[in-house]
Amino acid sequence: MQSVPHQAPPPDEEPRPEARGRMIRRRALTLLIIGLLIGVPAGYLVISANQSRDSGRDKAAKYSATGLTEGWPSRVQRRVYDVSIPPYSSDVAHYETNNWKTSRLYVQFLTSNEGLDRFLGELGFSSDALRRDDLTIGVRDRGVVGWDFTGDGPWWGLSREQKDPMPSQDVVVNWSNPDHPMVYMVSATTP
Repeated sequence: MQSVPHQAPPPDEEPRPEARGRMIRRRALTLLIIGLLIGVPAGYLVISANQSRDSGRDKAAKYSATGLTEGWPSRVQRRVYDVSIPPYSSDVAHYETNNWKTSRLYVQFLTSNEGLDRFLGELGFSSDALRRDDLTIGVRDRGVVGWDFTGDGPWWGLSREQKDPMPSQDVVVNWSNPDHPMVYMVSATTP
């Protein structure tokens, strides 16, 4: 028996209606494909936008922080501001401010008398250069980080002035614990 190719029905005949179950499956599949083509990119955009916004908030929080941040300044900050914190220091905290005119690094740490001598030696001084009751860090700078030099003392201070762009430092030492002085320092540089 010879196979006859399938031919279209004559134009005067109505096409056979599609079965209802098949029509429902075809429409559901079409709807699913359209939903995926729209939903997947839209979902990706929403997730991406949220991540970008969260990243911006994290950066804003980091750079708008007021007050000291616990931990050591970065090596770059220590090099730029000529700050040498002695090894084995504790209660180390720092804060950096920058503007078009002057950049400042605020640092505090608790050290030993030997550590203080080493720190002052890096600045080109000895502990003999400290002057009693000389609060060399100004009121404005104290307010930036919340330092209050009115507690137990004695308080000692010194300043190191250098020509721009080298940083200048103001140092205040609290010797209320005779074996472990607390050191406060503001190093300012003008580019």
